Amino acid sequence: MKFVDEAQILVTAGNGGNGCISFRREKFIPLGGPDGGDGGDGGSVYLVADENLNTLIDFRHQRHFSAQRGQNGMGRQMFGKAGEDVVIRVPVGTEVINVETDEIIGDLTAHGERLLVAQGGQGGKGNVHFKSSVNRAPRKAGTGTPGEAREIRLELKLLADVGLLGFPNAGKSTFIRAVSAATPKVADYPFTTLYPNLGVVSVEMDRSFVIADIPGLIEGAADGAGLGAQFLRHVQRTRLLLHLVDLAPFDDGVDPAGQVRAIEAELRKHDPDMLGKPRWLVMNKADLLPPEEAQDRAEALVRELDWKEPWFLVSAIGRENTWPIMLKVQQFFDELKAAALEEAAEAAARAEMRRDG
Repeated sequence: MKFVDEAQILVTAGNGGNGCISFRREKFIPLGGPDGGDGGDGGSVYLVADENLNTLIDFRHQRHFSAQRGQNGMGRQMFGKAGEDVVIRVPVGTEVINVETDEIIGDLTAHGERLLVAQGGQGGKGNVHFKSSVNRAPRKAGTGTPGEAREIRLELKLLADVGLLGFPNAGKSTFIRAVSAATPKVADYPFTTLYPNLGVVSVEMDRSFVIADIPGLIEGAADGAGLGAQFLRHVQRTRLLLHLVDLAPFDDGVDPAGQVRAIEAELRKHDPDMLGKPRWLVMNKADLLPPEEAQDRAEALVRELDWKEPWFLVSAIGRENTWPIMLKVQQFFDELKAAALEEAAEAAARAEMRRDG
C-alpha cells in the first residue's frame, strides 16, 4: 500500500471557437454587409486548494481533465458562448510542476488559492472585423486558437509546524498519539506508518500547532530506499524537527547514535538546508530501562553525538515527559512570532523615518 502524495495528470484547455462568415440579409437592405460574430474563448483549467482534502488518491482514477471548447460565432454579430472552465480541487500544500520542463508552475499553500494551469484558446474574429474600404464583403474569418495542453505533476507537501523524524519503530506514531488527538496505527513492526499523520497540539486557547508523523526513514532514503523516500519533501515545510530515537532497541547490535547520523546523512543528501532547521533530540522508550540506566544512556548518547540542541528523555507509550516538550515547542513558536512582530515594527519605523526625512 502506498500513500498517494504524488500524481501526474494531463490538463487540456478548450480551443477557441471559430469566427463566423455571415452577411446581413434583410428585406429592403440588399447590401447589408458582413455581420459574422466572434467565436467564444475556450475554457481554462484551474487548480484550487481545498483544506478538506488530505491526499491525491482521487487522481488514481482520473488523470485527464479537459475544458470545454468555445462555441463558433454566429450571424447578426452574435458571439459564440465561451467554454466552461474546469476547476480541479487539490489538497492545501500541493506543488505543481510542468513535467516537460520540470519547472514549478505554482504552490497552493492556502485554502481557496487558485492556480491557472492551462489557458483556454482565444475565439476567432468574425468577418465583420475584416471589412474595409476596399473589401466591403470579406469572406474571411478568424480561426480559434488551440487551448494549452500540458502534463503536470502534483506533489503534496504536508503543511505542519513540527515534523517527527526517526527510524522505523522509533515510536513516532505513539508519540503523536500521546500529545494530540491523532490516532495513527501503532504496532511492533517496521513501517507501521504508511501515511503521514497530522495532529493538532492545543496548549491553550489560541495557542496551538500542527505536528506531522512522517513515515520512518532508513539509510538510502534519499536515493529511493524504503518508504521514507517520497516523504523527505514533507520535512522541508516544517519549522522545527523532533528527532526520535529508540534508546532501548531490542536488537543489541543497533547503534542509536549511528541511526541519528544515518538520518542526518539522508537529510543532507536530499537538501543540505534541512540540517539548518532547529532539531531537538527525543530519546524514547525510557520505560524499557531502569531509570538510572535510561538517564546514563541518554547522557552518553548526547556526548557521543556532541548534541548542542535541546534533548529530552521520554516514554511516549506512558506519556511520561511528552507534554513538557509540547510546552517548550509552543514557547519556541511564541518567540518566533514575537521576533517577527518586532522585526516588522522596526521595518515600519525605518520606512516612516525615510518618508519623514
